[in-house]
Amino acid sequence: MAKAEEPTIIKKYANRRLYNTGTSTYVTLEDLATMVKAGEDFVVYDAKSAEDITHQVLTQIIFEQENKGQNLLPITFLRQLIRFYGDSIQAMVPSYLEHSMDQLSREQEKFRQQLGQAFGNAPAFEAMDETIRRNTEVFERAFRMFLPFGNAAQEAPAAAKAPEKRADDLDALKSQLEAMQRRLDQLAPEKK
Repeated sequence: MAKAEEPTIIKKYANRRLYNTGTSTYVTLEDLATMVKAGEDFVVYDAKSAEDITHQVLTQIIFEQENKGQNLLPITFLRQLIRFYGDSIQAMVPSYLEHSMDQLSREQEKFRQQLGQAFGNAPAFEAMDETIRRNTEVFERAFRMFLPFGNAAQEAPAAAKAPEKRADDLDALKSQLEAMQRRLDQLAPEKK
């Protein structure tokens, strides 16, 4: 049985420099982003306090990418994420997001093939609709676990409204995808 490779240790010094102990070189946030994309695992420690600051550094990488104009996170998602801070279901959000990202990663190739064949075609939207539907169901089941007993009367009206809300969400997602396709069509060279 092969031993799992230990994550590379990155030390962050007071002067904000990042030192890769695996290669004995200083690295940048962009270098760390490249490592993430390559699937290389690392942890970042504050050189003085030895505190694990991996979360802050990864968040900073996302912030830097977003500032470069590579807006991966839609405004509605960011607003909803902010609303979850301090909410009673805040503890559930990280595991839900992790599950959703794992699901997206597993189905990434399928999405690429479908989107590559004909972006905007019904099969691509159906696959995305199905993934969104499954993720929504998982989240709703998890949320129901935290509802107090005897809330069955309140659940019935909410369940009646859920399909309508889900349809609105899917329509909004379809609109966003169509707008994105129009932008991509404008940027992509014309096919000959």
